[in-house]
Amino acid sequence: MQSAYIHIPFCHHICHYCDFNKVYFKQQPVDEYIEMLIKEMNHARQKGNGEQLKTIFIGGGTPTALTATQLDRLLEGITLALLPSNELIEFAVEANPGELSLDKLKVLKNAGVNRLSIGVQSFNDELLKKIGRVHRKEDVFRTIEQAEQVGFDNMSIDLMYGLPGQTIDHFKDSLATAFALNVMHFSAYSLIVEPKTVFYNLMQKGKLSLPPQELEAQMYEVSMEQMEKHGFKQYEISNYAIPGYESNHNLTYWNNDYYYGFGAGAHGYLNGVRTSNIGPIKKYMEQIEQTGEAYNSKNAVSNEEGMEEEMFLGLRKTAGVNKEMFYKKFQVQMENVFSEQINKLVKQGLIINEEQAIKLTHQGKLLGNEVFQEFIGLT
Repeated sequence: MQSAYIHIPFCHHICHYCDFNKVYFKQQPVDEYIEMLIKEMNHARQKGNGEQLKTIFIGGGTPTALTATQLDRLLEGITLALLPSNELIEFAVEANPGELSLDKLKVLKNAGVNRLSIGVQSFNDELLKKIGRVHRKEDVFRTIEQAEQVGFDNMSIDLMYGLPGQTIDHFKDSLATAFALNVMHFSAYSLIVEPKTVFYNLMQKGKLSLPPQELEAQMYEVSMEQMEKHGFKQYEISNYAIPGYESNHNLTYWNNDYYYGFGAGAHGYLNGVRTSNIGPIKKYMEQIEQTGEAYNSKNAVSNEEGMEEEMFLGLRKTAGVNKEMFYKKFQVQMENVFSEQINKLVKQGLIINEEQAIKLTHQGKLLGNEVFQEFIGLT
């Protein structure tokens, strides 16, 4: 067991593109939810063998929607349940600019949080308004300045492209602003319109004007070029870091390693079983109160499915899928299982087949989903 993901489903405001399990903060049993989360963590650790975790990530929703007191209680519970010793590599929290007061930053720092993942999305105030974000450019500057003041030196910024009305120049301007900040890591994602979101409803009515696909691909090219130019190495399709500042937590997912998923609607991967928790908060809490766990589903991953996941998750990394690691996990050579797909994709110029690993080419990064598709549902 490498990692733990902890879900905080509360938001003061819901963005137009978000399809995560979340609810408005007001009138919610936030304090009780935190206690049930802590109970779930303790229950899981008692059942497990108490191994040392390498990463913890608190996501949402909006973890920083909690008050400083609530954050303090949550972090105290996490420390007691999940950190028997303090050898953690990475303790990360997702944060909204403008919601991170100095008080909350101090609480996070004192509890051992050592990485902030800040949901900026754009430095263009008009675009931020369009996508339903409530912070503005100035809030980001203030948040980063205060975080540095408190002692945070490992910060990541999320940026989005392919947004309604966004031009290449808008995106280039956002990148230029971002590079001027003291930030060690960037995630740059294209907008995906998911069902049950404001954007999805607008799209159904023909009221959502998105940049054409070619323009979106150009924005992706721009992000790769600019990141490289500024010393940020692309280590995953959408992620770039100053070497040494990669997200260890996200690498758990892409390396197809095991992790806990705590909280309403959270997903986990435990000893070959993919788990998902009950989404509705009250149901989740009732279930934890009664049994200490709240699984909505548990799916044992077959050996064949495991091999497929190893390929399509691992190919997201620029290091690719390591052949030796594949053999260690599955006791079979990668080429013996996927020779047809590998040969086809090499011919199409989408992957390279090296001695140690299989990797995406530049063209393969642009057509990543088509590559991943080749390894899905073969069994």
